[in-house]
Amino acid sequence: MTRFASKTFVVTGAAQGIGQRVAERAAAEGAEVLIVDRSDMRIAVAQGIRDAGGRAEELNVDLETWTGCKAAIDHAIAKFGKIDVLVNNVGGTIWAKPFEHYAPHEIDAEVQRSLFPTLYCCRAALEPMLAAGRGVIVNVSSIATRGLNRVPYAAAKGGVNAITASLAWEVAERGIRVVATAPGGTEAPPRAVPRNPNADKEQRVDWYQTIVDQTVQSSLMKRYGTLDEQAGAILFLASDDAAYITGTVLPVGGGDLG
Repeated sequence: MTRFASKTFVVTGAAQGIGQRVAERAAAEGAEVLIVDRSDMRIAVAQGIRDAGGRAEELNVDLETWTGCKAAIDHAIAKFGKIDVLVNNVGGTIWAKPFEHYAPHEIDAEVQRSLFPTLYCCRAALEPMLAAGRGVIVNVSSIATRGLNRVPYAAAKGGVNAITASLAWEVAERGIRVVATAPGGTEAPPRAVPRNPNADKEQRVDWYQTIVDQTVQSSLMKRYGTLDEQAGAILFLASDDAAYITGTVLPVGGGDLG
């Protein structure tokens, strides 16, 4: 397919997992892709896309800061001349435990990781998109806005849902769509760069197992999803096939609506 011929994508958190699969599939469908990630794995992902005949650049910035998000969008404009689609994929639970066991600095870290990259990147992308009179922002939220043992992460993703709804309303008449997916549990290769490098010491197995059990039980299909099932939904919302959809959060959790 060539749904994205002549389109430019910025995909954050694209060195592994859902973000990587989105970047690879967008490029395979004709897009120029900027892979933004702090992990050095982004280099291999970009090279793999180029080896397959696609077009990709990569960039290392800290997306938890306004400076990093602005640099990512500026880099895309410098390299591609425009930005058609922004996929805000950065985020993820760092700790899994009952809320009374979260320290204040851990709450801060969860929100900084899973809310601010989306908030800042949306703001940074608005200027070039408004100037062009077109654009699509796809935010990646989570079914876990209604879940156990990750209240700070749920709060951050609830913020992503609010950004999606409110920003879509502001910019719909100016040619920009803002949408989101809310992934459920997703099978993926082990993370080469863990969100919490101290998990072996800090993460109780039973607290994390609560998340796994709830994810499967809440899914009508009683299973985790695949990377392609998540990427497919994101790319549909990014495509012209979804031209009349904005302000919507699409649950992708096997029937779990969050």
